[in-house]
Amino acid sequence: MPHIRVVLVEPLNDGNVGAVARSMKNFGLSDLVLVRPCSIGEEGIKRSMHAVDVLKNAHTCFTEDEALEGADYVVGTSGVDTANDKKFSRISVTPEALAAKLNSSDATVAVLFGREDFGLDNDLVKRCDFLVTVPANPEYPIMNISHAAAVIFYELFVHDLVKEGPREASGLEVDLLNEYFAKLLDAIDYPEHKRTKTRVMFRRLMARSTPTTWEYHTLMGVLSDAAKGCLKSRDGIE
Repeated sequence: MPHIRVVLVEPLNDGNVGAVARSMKNFGLSDLVLVRPCSIGEEGIKRSMHAVDVLKNAHTCFTEDEALEGADYVVGTSGVDTANDKKFSRISVTPEALAAKLNSSDATVAVLFGREDFGLDNDLVKRCDFLVTVPANPEYPIMNISHAAAVIFYELFVHDLVKEGPREASGLEVDLLNEYFAKLLDAIDYPEHKRTKTRVMFRRLMARSTPTTWEYHTLMGVLSDAAKGCLKSRDGIE
């Protein structure tokens, strides 16, 4: 599954930035980079709704090079369909076609949106591996940046290219849970002849449940506190 980085180049309207952040939240995206942006004020925060965290965690930079650092693929967006390769440096694809091209990829993909008034400049378009255009009425094909972004994010989401929901605990984290559970069994003097089977049972339970990181940290805190409490109580008696 690719990692999607959303890059807004010189956004002029903070309301649009907030709306893009909201669309990102709707479709499970969180990595937002702003290149030479306008000031983000009350309108941007208001339009982001429940995606204020996406705005607050956005990375602001001055150059496109910094925004694209570490990206394996660069995807540009355009409101103009580039059907003639003699006139345009990149031939555009639909959001659905882009999702198909990125399927089964673990790459970091930077999706670029240009200024509201003239989009991405030609030099930046030439750096793109793909150019995406949302099909629209040819009499009025230019969409608001946040609306176009929502369409593209939707296609990435429905093609399972965006991780939905909270992050699952890693294998290392689950191993630590098992380790602390074993420490708790020792601390409460759980019958020795039952410990091995009980540890196996707990390991299987964790494997089936696939806990999230939030659940991991909560459970780790409980197991750690319980084990420490039992040891202190036992030491006090002794």
